[in-house]
Amino acid sequence: MLVTFTCKAYADITMFGDIALGMLKMMGHSDTVPGAILAEDVPAALDRLKVAIETVKATPAQNDPGSGQDDDTEERPVSLAHRALPLIELLTAAARQKADVMWK
Repeated sequence: MLVTFTCKAYADITMFGDIALGMLKMMGHSDTVPGAILAEDVPAALDRLKVAIETVKATPAQNDPGSGQDDDTEERPVSLAHRALPLIELLTAAARQKADVMWK
C-alpha cells in the first residue's frame, strides 16, 4: 500500500504504507486512511513528529561500526529520519501557509 500526503502549500508526498502509518501515529493521529489534519492542528502534529524522530535518532543503532560487518558490500537501510524529511517539509509549508493536510 502507498499513502499520499497532500496540501495546497507543497507538492504531494507518497510513502510506503507502513512508514506513513508509523509517522501518522508519531504525529498523534490514528492510522486511518484516508484522513486529514486541520490547518490549526498542523503545527502540533509537526512538533510531535519532530520529537518522535529525534527520539528514534537518539536510540543506539543495531549495527554499530564495530560490529565486524563489511560496509562496502551491504547496503545501509534508509533511516526513519531521512524518510521523514519530505513529510516534515510538507507539514512546515502547511503550517506556514495555514493549509489543511490530507492523506489517501
